[in-house]
Amino acid sequence: MSEEVLVVRTGTANLASVRAAFDRLDTVTRVTESAGEVEGAARVVLPGVGSFGAVAAGLTRSALGRAIGRRIAAGRPTLAVCLGLQLLAEGSEEAPGVAGLGVIPATVRSLPPGVRRPQLGWNRVLAASGCRLLRGGDAYFANSFALAEAPSGWSCAWFEHGGRFVAAVERGAVLACQFHPELSGAWGRSLLGRWLGAGPDGARPSPAPVLDPSAPGPRRSSPLPRIIPCLDVDGGRVVKGVRFEGLRDAGDPAELAAAYAAQGADELVVLDVSATPEGRGHSFETVRRVRAAVGIPVTAGGGVRTVADATLLLEAGADKVAVNTAAVRRPELLEELAGRFGRQCTVLALDARGTGGRWEVVVRSGRERTGIDAVAWARAAAVAGAGEILLTSWDRDGTRAGYDTALIAAVSGAVAVPVIASGGADTPGHMARALAAGAGAVLAASIFHDNDATVGDIKAGLARLGVEVRQ
Repeated sequence: MSEEVLVVRTGTANLASVRAAFDRLDTVTRVTESAGEVEGAARVVLPGVGSFGAVAAGLTRSALGRAIGRRIAAGRPTLAVCLGLQLLAEGSEEAPGVAGLGVIPATVRSLPPGVRRPQLGWNRVLAASGCRLLRGGDAYFANSFALAEAPSGWSCAWFEHGGRFVAAVERGAVLACQFHPELSGAWGRSLLGRWLGAGPDGARPSPAPVLDPSAPGPRRSSPLPRIIPCLDVDGGRVVKGVRFEGLRDAGDPAELAAAYAAQGADELVVLDVSATPEGRGHSFETVRRVRAAVGIPVTAGGGVRTVADATLLLEAGADKVAVNTAAVRRPELLEELAGRFGRQCTVLALDARGTGGRWEVVVRSGRERTGIDAVAWARAAAVAGAGEILLTSWDRDGTRAGYDTALIAAVSGAVAVPVIASGGADTPGHMARALAAGAGAVLAASIFHDNDATVGDIKAGLARLGVEVRQ
């Protein structure tokens, strides 16, 4: 067992995901808000979910922020994750006028216009010469902002998304990642293991092989398409039906989650489908069990009406929170969630039903029609704060007749945020057509729950169709 790792509580961090990742490495973690403990601990993690302004303003005024800064300046073993890296900078375009910790002499910049923002998904990390902990591979990103230049005195890894940006920096035993190693599967687990094994000066027995960002070879400029199994949960069991009705039992959520992750799932969605119709909150225990079982991103939804509800889901182990009915009733909820947790954490679940050549929003698990135009609602929700849209065709749900590509094209063409296509998947061809229509990810349930195909089967089929996927 490794020595204890202290995880800093910043108020909006993904503590459950980080702690679960270290649990899988047989490493004890403990959460702290004590500046003295942070300064004296052997190893410290500064995790990150949230908006720069909300978190940085609190840290820079506190003894905790000063302790983190002194620790990193002294080169003591410290890991910063996603927003954690950005907090080390002098400031961010996300919150002009709000100072960061100033450990890294740079300003965090917005990802450029013309790409989907936030960047949500798996992108290639290229480690430049001089890196000892970082290696090349595919990592999970969830960000709208990043450093554009390598800070002096740090070894750097890069990613591309409409330009070249810093994926991670390291200096001795200090490692700061724009991506989420705790959600990056086996590749991320190996990186965390190297950080745990590094001495106080960052030295390891043998340097890692690295990839040179200037070397020739195939490149991509955006995240890979994501294959996402969906777990609709009712009463603690996974269920599946057609057009949200005729639900049948499909298995245990944690067991299915673990199986799908082992097959190569890029992400999971867990929806408590009876929470809103029954007027209750989400079943948090299901999310806790799923989080303990997998080291990939988890989006959870169902029964989320307030920031407090979302906080409980994140503390249970979700990485993103999906809202549907409550956002239709009170659209400012999206702004509240994004302001507290960041756009990358705020997902609009949009259920759409075709009617008279357009699509209408339906809510309460499809039980209630609203008269709201689905494309207009998607556009308004993205402006309000939604960083991703989980778009389900009510007409296609559970039918295995293929996605509604016209709906996908209409919504993805109306927004600049990523779109997850849902409803009707049966074959790799269906998924390829949904991706070609503008989706950044494809969600499916029946084909996986019925054991008609594994995630690996689907990815192999997509690869044969010329779609690059994470293997």
